[in-house]
Amino acid sequence: MKENPFEHLNERYSELYPDEVAERLEEMDVPDAARIVGGLPPRNGSEVLARTSAQVASDIFLAIGMPVRGELLDAMAPARAVALLMRLPEEERARTLGAASPAARRSLTSLLDYAPGSAGRLMDPMVITLRVSATVEQALDRVRDLAPRRVFDVFLVDEEGRLLASAGIQAIATAPKGSRLGEIAHKDPPRVADVAGRAEIEAILEGERISSLPVVDFEQRVVGVIRYDTLIDTVERGATADVQSMVGVSREERALSTVGFAVRKRLPWLHVNLGTAFVAAAVVGLFETTIARFTALAVLLPVVAGQSGNTGAQALAVVMRGLALREITPRHWLRVITKEALTGLLNGSAVALVTGLAVYVWSGSTGLGLVIAMAMVLSMALAALAGAGIPLILESIGQDPAQSSSIILTTVTDVAGFLSFLGLATLLASML
Repeated sequence: MKENPFEHLNERYSELYPDEVAERLEEMDVPDAARIVGGLPPRNGSEVLARTSAQVASDIFLAIGMPVRGELLDAMAPARAVALLMRLPEEERARTLGAASPAARRSLTSLLDYAPGSAGRLMDPMVITLRVSATVEQALDRVRDLAPRRVFDVFLVDEEGRLLASAGIQAIATAPKGSRLGEIAHKDPPRVADVAGRAEIEAILEGERISSLPVVDFEQRVVGVIRYDTLIDTVERGATADVQSMVGVSREERALSTVGFAVRKRLPWLHVNLGTAFVAAAVVGLFETTIARFTALAVLLPVVAGQSGNTGAQALAVVMRGLALREITPRHWLRVITKEALTGLLNGSAVALVTGLAVYVWSGSTGLGLVIAMAMVLSMALAALAGAGIPLILESIGQDPAQSSSIILTTVTDVAGFLSFLGLATLLASML
Protein backbone atom coordinates (compact mmCIF):
# COMPACT_ATOMS: atom_id res chain seq x y z
CA MET A 1 0.00 0.00 0.00
CA LYS A 2 1.29 3.43 -0.92
CA GLU A 3 2.32 5.53 2.10
CA ASN A 4 0.02 8.41 2.98
CA PRO A 5 2.02 11.59 2.12
CA PHE A 6 0.46 13.51 5.01
CA GLU A 7 1.49 10.85 7.52
CA HIS A 8 5.00 10.84 6.06
CA LEU A 9 5.13 14.65 6.36
CA ASN A 10 4.00 14.49 10.00
CA GLU A 11 6.64 11.88 10.78
CA ARG A 12 9.42 13.91 9.19
CA TYR A 13 8.29 17.13 10.85
CA SER A 14 8.17 15.52 14.30
CA GLU A 15 11.59 13.98 13.68
CA LEU A 16 13.20 17.27 12.62
CA TYR A 17 11.33 19.71 14.88
CA PRO A 18 10.23 17.89 18.07
CA ASP A 19 10.41 21.12 20.11
CA GLU A 20 7.89 22.87 17.85
CA VAL A 21 5.58 19.85 17.91
CA ALA A 22 5.75 19.76 21.74
CA GLU A 23 4.92 23.48 21.90
CA ARG A 24 1.83 22.97 19.71
CA LEU A 25 0.70 19.94 21.72
CA GLU A 26 0.66 21.99 24.93
CA GLU A 27 -1.91 24.32 23.31
CA MET A 28 -4.24 21.48 22.25
CA ASP A 29 -6.87 19.44 24.05
CA VAL A 30 -5.40 16.29 25.61
CA PRO A 31 -7.39 13.77 23.46
CA ASP A 32 -6.26 15.50 20.24
CA ALA A 33 -2.66 15.68 21.42
CA ALA A 34 -2.75 11.99 22.42
CA ARG A 35 -4.09 11.07 18.97
CA ILE A 36 -1.16 12.88 17.31
CA VAL A 37 1.54 11.39 19.55
CA GLY A 38 0.02 7.92 19.27
CA GLY A 39 0.12 8.16 15.49
CA LEU A 40 3.84 8.96 15.35
CA PRO A 41 6.62 6.38 15.21
CA PRO A 42 7.56 5.48 18.81
CA ARG A 43 11.00 7.11 18.55
CA ASN A 44 9.49 10.41 17.34
CA GLY A 45 6.67 10.26 19.87
CA SER A 46 9.06 9.68 22.76
CA GLU A 47 11.21 12.66 21.69
CA VAL A 48 8.16 14.90 21.51
CA LEU A 49 6.94 13.81 24.97
CA ALA A 50 10.41 14.41 26.40
CA ARG A 51 10.15 18.04 25.30
CA THR A 52 6.64 18.58 26.61
CA SER A 53 6.08 19.94 30.13
CA ALA A 54 5.90 17.16 32.72
CA GLN A 55 2.22 17.49 33.65
CA VAL A 56 1.02 17.80 30.04
CA ALA A 57 3.22 14.87 29.00
CA SER A 58 1.72 12.62 31.69
CA ASP A 59 -1.84 13.66 30.73
CA ILE A 60 -1.15 12.88 27.08
CA PHE A 61 0.54 9.60 27.97
CA LEU A 62 -2.45 8.48 30.04
CA ALA A 63 -4.80 9.23 27.13
CA ILE A 64 -2.83 7.02 24.71
CA GLY A 65 -3.88 3.41 24.21
CA MET A 66 -1.98 0.74 26.15
CA PRO A 67 -0.10 -1.03 23.30
CA VAL A 68 1.29 2.30 22.08
CA ARG A 69 2.26 3.30 25.64
CA GLY A 70 4.51 0.25 25.86
CA GLU A 71 6.15 1.09 22.53
CA LEU A 72 6.80 4.66 23.71
CA LEU A 73 8.43 3.36 26.90
CA ASP A 74 10.67 1.05 24.86
CA ALA A 75 11.86 3.98 22.74
CA MET A 76 12.26 6.51 25.57
CA ALA A 77 15.46 7.21 27.48
CA PRO A 78 15.18 5.27 30.78
CA ALA A 79 15.55 8.32 33.04
CA ARG A 80 12.77 10.15 31.19
CA ALA A 81 10.59 7.03 31.15
CA VAL A 82 10.95 6.66 34.92
CA ALA A 83 10.12 10.35 35.47
CA LEU A 84 6.97 9.90 33.38
CA LEU A 85 5.97 6.69 35.15
CA MET A 86 6.34 8.31 38.57
CA ARG A 87 3.66 10.85 37.64
CA LEU A 88 1.12 8.10 36.89
CA PRO A 89 -1.25 6.58 39.47
CA GLU A 90 0.18 3.36 40.89
CA GLU A 91 -2.34 1.12 39.11
CA GLU A 92 -1.73 2.80 35.75
CA ARG A 93 2.01 2.58 36.30
CA ALA A 94 1.82 -1.20 36.75
CA ARG A 95 -0.40 -1.60 33.65
CA THR A 96 1.91 0.56 31.57
CA LEU A 97 5.01 -1.36 32.64
CA GLY A 98 3.20 -4.56 31.65
CA ALA A 99 2.80 -3.22 28.09
CA ALA A 100 6.54 -2.60 27.68
CA SER A 101 8.98 -5.17 26.32
CA PRO A 102 10.45 -7.58 28.90
CA ALA A 103 13.90 -5.94 28.64
CA ALA A 104 12.52 -2.43 29.13
CA ARG A 105 10.26 -3.61 31.95
CA ARG A 106 13.19 -5.16 33.85
CA SER A 107 15.32 -2.06 33.32
CA LEU A 108 12.63 0.41 34.41
CA THR A 109 11.57 -1.69 37.40
CA SER A 110 15.16 -1.74 38.68
CA LEU A 111 15.43 2.04 38.26
CA LEU A 112 12.18 2.61 40.14
CA ASP A 113 13.72 0.86 43.17
CA TYR A 114 16.19 3.73 43.59
CA ALA A 115 15.34 6.85 45.58
CA PRO A 116 14.03 9.85 43.60
CA GLY A 117 16.86 12.12 42.49
CA SER A 118 19.54 9.47 43.04
CA ALA A 119 22.11 8.57 40.40
CA GLY A 120 20.49 5.14 40.06
CA ARG A 121 17.15 6.73 39.19
CA LEU A 122 18.77 9.02 36.60
CA MET A 123 21.07 6.52 34.89
CA ASP A 124 20.66 4.54 31.68
CA PRO A 125 21.46 0.87 32.40
CA MET A 126 22.38 0.33 28.72
CA VAL A 127 26.06 1.14 28.95
CA ILE A 128 29.01 -0.06 26.85
CA THR A 129 31.68 -1.82 28.91
CA LEU A 130 34.69 -3.54 27.36
CA ARG A 131 38.03 -4.97 28.48
CA VAL A 132 41.20 -2.93 28.19
CA SER A 133 42.44 -5.37 25.55
CA ALA A 134 39.45 -4.78 23.23
CA THR A 135 40.10 -3.09 19.87
CA VAL A 136 38.61 0.13 18.56
CA GLU A 137 36.72 -1.92 15.92
CA GLN A 138 35.01 -3.93 18.66
CA ALA A 139 34.07 -0.72 20.44
CA LEU A 140 32.54 0.80 17.29
CA ASP A 141 30.53 -2.38 16.70
CA ARG A 142 29.08 -2.08 20.21
CA VAL A 143 28.26 1.59 19.61
CA ARG A 144 26.34 0.64 16.45
CA ASP A 145 24.44 -2.02 18.41
CA LEU A 146 23.31 0.61 20.92
CA ALA A 147 21.94 2.99 18.27
CA PRO A 148 19.93 5.24 18.31
CA ARG A 149 21.19 6.13 21.81
CA ARG A 150 23.86 8.82 21.71
CA VAL A 151 27.12 7.42 23.04
CA PHE A 152 29.99 9.67 24.12
CA ASP A 153 32.20 7.27 26.08
CA VAL A 154 33.05 3.57 26.32
CA PHE A 155 34.02 2.31 29.77
CA LEU A 156 36.77 -0.21 30.38
CA VAL A 157 36.39 -2.74 33.19
CA ASP A 158 38.28 -5.64 34.73
CA GLU A 159 37.13 -9.27 34.98
CA GLU A 160 34.75 -8.39 37.84
CA GLY A 161 33.16 -5.48 35.97
CA ARG A 162 34.94 -2.83 38.07
CA LEU A 163 35.57 0.50 36.36
CA LEU A 164 39.19 1.09 35.29
CA ALA A 165 39.17 3.70 32.52
CA SER A 166 37.10 5.41 29.84
CA ALA A 167 37.61 6.17 26.15
CA GLY A 168 35.80 8.95 24.27
CA ILE A 169 33.98 8.06 21.08
CA GLN A 170 35.97 10.62 19.07
CA ALA A 171 39.27 9.14 20.23
CA ILE A 172 37.98 5.67 19.32
CA ALA A 173 36.76 6.73 15.87
CA THR A 174 40.04 8.46 14.97
CA ALA A 175 42.42 5.83 16.39
CA PRO A 176 44.45 3.69 13.95
CA LYS A 177 42.89 0.36 13.01
CA GLY A 178 43.77 -2.44 15.38
CA SER A 179 44.48 -0.07 18.29
CA ARG A 180 43.67 -1.35 21.76
CA LEU A 181 41.32 0.69 23.91
CA GLY A 182 43.84 0.63 26.73
CA GLU A 183 46.20 2.70 24.57
CA ILE A 184 43.79 5.64 24.20
CA ALA A 185 41.83 5.42 27.44
CA HIS A 186 41.83 7.83 30.39
CA LYS A 187 42.51 6.02 33.64
CA ASP A 188 40.40 6.47 36.78
CA PRO A 189 37.56 8.58 35.26
CA PRO A 190 35.02 10.45 37.43
CA ARG A 191 32.22 8.22 38.70
CA VAL A 192 29.26 8.38 41.04
CA ALA A 193 27.68 5.80 43.34
CA ASP A 194 24.23 4.55 42.34
CA VAL A 195 22.79 5.70 45.69
CA ALA A 196 24.36 9.19 45.50
CA GLY A 197 22.02 12.19 45.48
CA ARG A 198 21.62 15.04 43.03
CA ALA A 199 23.98 17.31 45.01
CA GLU A 200 26.88 14.87 44.58
CA ILE A 201 26.25 14.66 40.83
CA GLU A 202 26.23 18.45 40.59
CA ALA A 203 29.49 18.63 42.56
CA ILE A 204 31.18 16.28 40.08
CA LEU A 205 29.90 18.32 37.13
CA GLU A 206 31.31 21.50 38.64
CA GLY A 207 34.79 19.99 38.97
CA GLU A 208 34.95 17.90 35.79
CA ARG A 209 34.26 18.52 32.10
CA ILE A 210 32.44 15.34 31.13
CA SER A 211 29.84 14.29 28.59
CA SER A 212 28.69 11.19 30.46
CA LEU A 213 29.07 9.99 34.03
CA PRO A 214 29.46 6.28 34.86
CA VAL A 215 27.39 4.98 37.76
CA VAL A 216 28.92 2.28 39.96
CA ASP A 217 27.70 0.09 42.79
CA PHE A 218 29.33 -0.44 46.18
CA GLU A 219 32.00 -2.68 44.64
CA GLN A 220 32.81 -0.16 41.86
CA ARG A 221 31.11 -2.25 39.17
CA VAL A 222 29.54 -0.26 36.36
CA VAL A 223 25.75 -0.48 36.53
CA GLY A 224 24.80 2.40 34.20
CA VAL A 225 25.65 5.81 32.82
CA ILE A 226 24.12 9.25 33.21
CA ARG A 227 24.15 10.76 29.73
CA TYR A 228 24.83 14.36 28.75
CA ASP A 229 21.22 15.55 28.37
CA THR A 230 20.29 14.05 31.75
CA LEU A 231 23.32 15.71 33.38
CA ILE A 232 22.28 19.12 32.04
CA ASP A 233 18.67 18.52 33.06
CA THR A 234 19.84 17.57 36.57
CA VAL A 235 21.67 20.86 37.03
CA GLU A 236 18.73 22.90 35.70
CA ARG A 237 16.22 21.12 37.91
CA GLY A 238 18.42 21.53 40.97
CA ALA A 239 18.76 25.27 40.37
CA THR A 240 15.04 25.86 39.81
CA ALA A 241 14.11 23.68 42.79
CA ASP A 242 16.31 25.83 45.04
CA VAL A 243 14.57 28.97 43.80
CA GLN A 244 11.18 27.47 44.70
CA SER A 245 12.14 26.10 48.10
CA MET A 246 13.64 29.44 49.17
CA VAL A 247 10.14 30.94 49.17
CA GLY A 248 8.33 27.97 50.71
CA VAL A 249 7.23 26.21 47.53
CA SER A 250 7.66 22.44 47.20
CA ARG A 251 10.43 21.22 44.90
CA GLU A 252 7.91 18.85 43.31
CA GLU A 253 5.42 21.55 42.29
CA ARG A 254 5.28 22.52 38.62
CA ALA A 255 3.55 25.36 36.80
CA LEU A 256 0.79 22.99 35.65
CA SER A 257 0.38 21.06 38.91
CA THR A 258 -3.16 20.76 40.23
CA VAL A 259 -4.63 23.40 42.53
CA GLY A 260 -5.05 20.84 45.31
CA PHE A 261 -1.37 19.85 45.14
CA ALA A 262 -0.25 23.49 45.17
CA VAL A 263 -2.47 24.32 48.17
CA ARG A 264 -1.25 21.30 50.18
CA LYS A 265 2.40 22.15 49.59
CA ARG A 266 2.22 25.93 50.02
CA LEU A 267 -0.30 26.37 52.84
CA PRO A 268 1.89 25.07 55.71
CA TRP A 269 4.64 27.55 54.86
CA LEU A 270 2.12 30.37 54.52
CA HIS A 271 0.98 29.61 58.07
CA VAL A 272 4.61 29.73 59.18
CA ASN A 273 4.95 33.07 57.42
CA LEU A 274 1.78 34.29 59.13
CA GLY A 275 3.21 33.38 62.51
CA THR A 276 6.43 35.26 61.80
CA ALA A 277 4.43 38.27 60.60
CA PHE A 278 2.68 38.35 63.98
CA VAL A 279 6.10 38.33 65.65
CA ALA A 280 7.08 41.42 63.63
CA ALA A 281 3.74 43.03 64.44
CA ALA A 282 4.29 42.34 68.14
CA VAL A 283 7.58 44.24 67.96
CA VAL A 284 5.76 47.24 66.50
CA GLY A 285 3.15 46.91 69.25
CA LEU A 286 5.82 47.36 71.90
CA PHE A 287 6.28 50.93 70.69
CA GLU A 288 2.61 51.85 70.33
CA THR A 289 2.98 54.86 72.62
CA THR A 290 5.96 56.23 70.70
CA ILE A 291 4.14 55.85 67.37
CA ALA A 292 1.06 57.59 68.81
CA ARG A 293 3.22 60.59 69.86
CA PHE A 294 5.16 60.80 66.59
CA THR A 295 2.96 59.69 63.67
CA ALA A 296 5.75 60.33 61.17
CA LEU A 297 7.38 57.14 62.47
CA ALA A 298 4.56 55.05 60.99
CA VAL A 299 5.10 56.69 57.61
CA LEU A 300 8.85 56.01 57.61
CA LEU A 301 8.76 52.51 59.10
CA PRO A 302 8.40 50.71 55.70
CA VAL A 303 11.46 52.59 54.40
CA VAL A 304 13.73 51.07 57.04
CA ALA A 305 12.17 47.60 56.77
CA GLY A 306 12.38 47.65 52.95
CA GLN A 307 16.05 48.59 52.86
CA SER A 308 17.02 46.00 55.46
CA GLY A 309 15.01 43.37 53.58
CA ASN A 310 16.79 44.09 50.31
CA THR A 311 20.18 44.06 52.03
CA GLY A 312 19.49 40.68 53.59
CA ALA A 313 18.24 39.26 50.28
CA GLN A 314 21.46 40.35 48.54
CA ALA A 315 23.64 38.63 51.14
CA LEU A 316 21.44 35.52 51.07
CA ALA A 317 21.67 35.25 47.27
CA VAL A 318 25.47 35.53 47.26
CA VAL A 319 25.95 32.96 50.03
CA MET A 320 23.40 30.56 48.54
CA ARG A 321 25.21 30.68 45.21
CA GLY A 322 28.54 30.09 46.96
CA LEU A 323 27.15 27.02 48.74
CA ALA A 324 25.52 25.68 45.57
CA LEU A 325 28.74 26.00 43.57
CA ARG A 326 30.87 24.62 46.44
CA GLU A 327 32.82 27.90 46.54
CA ILE A 328 32.29 28.03 50.31
CA THR A 329 31.43 25.65 53.14
CA PRO A 330 30.37 26.29 56.75
CA ARG A 331 34.06 26.37 57.76
CA HIS A 332 34.32 29.70 55.89
CA TRP A 333 31.65 31.20 58.15
CA LEU A 334 33.84 33.82 59.83
CA ARG A 335 35.24 35.18 56.58
CA VAL A 336 31.84 35.23 54.86
CA ILE A 337 29.94 36.80 57.75
CA THR A 338 32.65 39.42 58.32
CA LYS A 339 32.61 40.38 54.65
CA GLU A 340 28.80 40.63 54.48
CA ALA A 341 28.51 42.51 57.79
CA LEU A 342 31.08 45.09 56.68
CA THR A 343 29.39 45.38 53.29
CA GLY A 344 26.04 45.98 55.00
CA LEU A 345 27.62 48.50 57.36
CA LEU A 346 29.23 50.52 54.55
CA ASN A 347 26.16 50.36 52.30
CA GLY A 348 24.01 51.28 55.29
CA SER A 349 26.16 54.32 56.00
CA ALA A 350 25.86 55.53 52.41
CA VAL A 351 22.10 54.95 52.31
CA ALA A 352 21.70 56.49 55.78
CA LEU A 353 23.28 59.74 54.64
CA VAL A 354 20.83 60.12 51.77
CA THR A 355 17.86 58.98 53.88
CA GLY A 356 18.68 61.31 56.77
CA LEU A 357 18.95 64.33 54.47
CA ALA A 358 15.72 63.43 52.67
CA VAL A 359 13.81 63.03 55.95
CA TYR A 360 15.20 66.31 57.28
CA VAL A 361 14.03 68.14 54.12
CA TRP A 362 10.63 66.45 54.34
CA SER A 363 9.98 66.84 58.09
CA GLY A 364 12.22 69.73 59.11
CA SER A 365 13.28 67.65 62.13
CA THR A 366 16.99 67.12 62.70
CA GLY A 367 16.26 64.48 65.34
CA LEU A 368 14.02 62.43 63.04
CA GLY A 369 16.65 62.53 60.29
CA LEU A 370 19.32 61.41 62.74
CA VAL A 371 17.17 58.58 64.13
CA ILE A 372 16.32 57.10 60.73
CA ALA A 373 19.95 57.41 59.60
CA MET A 374 21.22 55.54 62.67
CA ALA A 375 18.46 52.92 62.30
CA MET A 376 19.35 52.42 58.64
CA VAL A 377 23.00 51.68 59.42
CA LEU A 378 22.14 49.29 62.25
CA SER A 379 19.32 47.44 60.47
CA MET A 380 21.22 46.99 57.20
CA ALA A 381 24.30 45.64 58.99
CA LEU A 382 22.13 43.17 60.95
CA ALA A 383 20.25 42.18 57.78
CA ALA A 384 23.47 41.42 55.91
CA LEU A 385 24.65 39.38 58.89
CA ALA A 386 21.39 37.40 58.90
CA GLY A 387 21.42 36.91 55.12
CA ALA A 388 24.86 35.33 55.32
CA GLY A 389 24.31 33.45 58.58
CA ILE A 390 20.98 31.71 57.95
CA PRO A 391 22.09 29.46 55.03
CA LEU A 392 25.42 28.72 56.70
CA ILE A 393 23.67 27.64 59.92
CA LEU A 394 21.22 25.44 58.01
CA GLU A 395 24.06 23.85 56.05
CA SER A 396 26.11 23.18 59.20
CA ILE A 397 23.23 21.35 60.92
CA GLY A 398 22.57 19.18 57.89
CA GLN A 399 19.48 20.98 56.62
CA ASP A 400 18.79 22.21 53.09
CA PRO A 401 19.99 25.85 53.10
CA ALA A 402 17.53 26.71 50.36
CA GLN A 403 14.50 25.51 52.33
CA SER A 404 12.44 28.65 52.94
CA SER A 405 15.49 30.75 53.81
CA SER A 406 13.73 33.87 52.56
CA ILE A 407 10.83 33.38 54.99
CA ILE A 408 13.21 33.17 57.95
CA LEU A 409 15.21 36.11 56.64
CA THR A 410 12.13 38.27 56.15
CA THR A 411 11.22 37.83 59.82
CA VAL A 412 14.73 38.69 61.00
CA THR A 413 15.04 41.77 58.78
CA ASP A 414 11.57 43.06 59.68
CA VAL A 415 12.24 42.68 63.40
CA ALA A 416 15.70 44.25 63.05
CA GLY A 417 14.31 47.19 61.09
CA PHE A 418 11.34 47.83 63.37
CA LEU A 419 13.32 47.35 66.58
CA SER A 420 16.23 49.58 65.56
CA PHE A 421 14.07 52.41 64.21
CA LEU A 422 11.39 52.43 66.90
CA GLY A 423 13.86 51.65 69.67
CA LEU A 424 16.11 54.56 68.74
CA ALA A 425 13.09 56.81 68.35
CA THR A 426 12.01 55.92 71.91
CA LEU A 427 15.47 56.49 73.33
CA LEU A 428 15.90 59.82 71.52
CA ALA A 429 12.30 60.98 71.84
CA SER A 430 13.41 64.31 73.27
CA MET A 431 15.08 65.16 69.94
CA LEU A 432 12.02 64.44 67.79
